[in-house]
Amino acid sequence: METFLIRALQLMMSLSLLVIIHEGGHFFFARLFKVRVTKFYLFFDPWFSLFKFKPKNSETEYGVGWLPLGGYVQIAGMVDETQSSEDLNHPMEEWEFRAKPAWQRLFIMIGGVLMNFLLALFIYSMILFKWGDEYVALQDMTYGMEFNERAEEIGFRDGDILLSADDTPLTRFDVDMLRAVAEAHVIKVNRGGLETEIFMPEVSLLDIAKDNPPFVEPLMPNVVDSVIVGMPFEKAGLQKGDSLLAVNGKTVGSWNTFLYEMAALQADAEAEGKGNAALDIVYSRNGLRDTVSLQTDSLYKVGVLKNALSYKQTRLSYGFFESFPAGIAMGVNTLKGYVNDMKYVFTKEGAKSVGGFGTIGSIFPKVWDWHRFWEMTALLSIILAFMNILPIPALDGGHVLFLLYEIITRRKPSDKFMERAQVVGMFLLFALLIWANFNDLLRFLF
Repeated sequence: METFLIRALQLMMSLSLLVIIHEGGHFFFARLFKVRVTKFYLFFDPWFSLFKFKPKNSETEYGVGWLPLGGYVQIAGMVDETQSSEDLNHPMEEWEFRAKPAWQRLFIMIGGVLMNFLLALFIYSMILFKWGDEYVALQDMTYGMEFNERAEEIGFRDGDILLSADDTPLTRFDVDMLRAVAEAHVIKVNRGGLETEIFMPEVSLLDIAKDNPPFVEPLMPNVVDSVIVGMPFEKAGLQKGDSLLAVNGKTVGSWNTFLYEMAALQADAEAEGKGNAALDIVYSRNGLRDTVSLQTDSLYKVGVLKNALSYKQTRLSYGFFESFPAGIAMGVNTLKGYVNDMKYVFTKEGAKSVGGFGTIGSIFPKVWDWHRFWEMTALLSIILAFMNILPIPALDGGHVLFLLYEIITRRKPSDKFMERAQVVGMFLLFALLIWANFNDLLRFLF
C-alpha cells in the first residue's frame, strides 16, 4: 500500500506540473496577442470544481477541478472542448481568438507543446548539473553480457562484450543500446579478445524488450558475496565465495541464471499451492564440489546476496552553462527514440502494450527518489508534447492542422465543422483512454 501511495503521489505531482506548464503555454501566447482567457484549470471541472478564484480586475478564473484527466484554458472565441459553435453566435470581438490572424492563432495552439518540450530540456539540463551522468561503459563490463535463447540463436554468446551496431559505437547499457541492436544489420562484439561480427535478422524492439529472461543483460558471476545469518542458505553451510553450479538439477552458469531458476521454482510452488519448497544446491568451494539440501517457505528469502560488481564507473560532471547543450542533446535524443518507437503502437503486440495511468505510475520508483522523479517527469513532458502535436482533432495538433490549411488555402473552416471535428477527436481520445486503462486492468488481473 505504501508503494502504491508513493507512486501515486509522484504521478500526480508530475502530471500536475506538466499540465500547468502546458496550459500555461497556451495562456502566455493568448495574452501576448491580447486574447482573453476566461478559465485556467488544473483537472476538469464538470458540474463543480474543488477550488476556484478570480483575482480582482482579472478576466481569468483560476481553479482546480475534480476529474484528474488533464486541464484546460478556456480561450474566448475558440471552438474546443469547452465551447461549441453555438457559444459563438454573437458579434466577433477584437479580443477573441477567432478575430486574430492565423499566424497568431497558430502560436497560441503550439504554445503548450513548445513549453512542454522546453521544460523537458530544462529538466534534463538541471539533472546533469545536479547529479551529472554516471554509468558503466559496456567495454568496462569485463565479464561481458548474458543472452537469452533468442539471442543465442542469432549468434550471440554469453561473455560477449558489445562494441558497435552498424559501425556506431555502443557505449552504455540502456534502451538506446537495445534499440540500436534491434535495428542494426551487423553487430560487432569482443569475444575472448577477438572482434566478431554477428549478422542480425529482422527483429522487433518490442519483442526483445518483452523477453523474459531478457534478450541481453550484464553478466554477473555465480559467486556468493554474502549470506544472512539465520536464513536457509547460511543454515545449510553456504559461505561467501562459494560458486553456485546447479539448482534442483538445473545448471547455473551465472548469478542471472540462478535468480531466474529461483523465480521459476517459486512460481511453480505457488501454482501448486505449496507452502514450502525443497532445494538441492550444487556449489563449488576452493575447487571442490558439494551438494546441500534445504527447505524454505519463500524462494525469494533464502538469505544469499550478490552485490553489484565493482566495475569502473564513468562519471561526467557539468557546470551550469555546460549542462544546457548536454541537456538539449539528451532531450532531442529521447524525442527521436520515442518517435522511432511509435511505429510499434500500430502492431498487434504494440496495441496490447499501450498502458494507462497504472503503467505510467509504475515507471516511478517504489521509494522517493528526486533524481528518478525528475527523469520520469522530463520523459513524460516529451511524450505529452509529441502526443499533443499529433494531427488529431481535439488535440493541439488537430487545431494546428486546420490552421495550416487556412494559411495555405486562405479558407477558414467553419465553426460548425470545427465543432464536429472536436467531437470526433474527443471520441477517439476517450476510446484510447479506455483501451489503455483496460490493458492495465488485464495486466493486473492476469
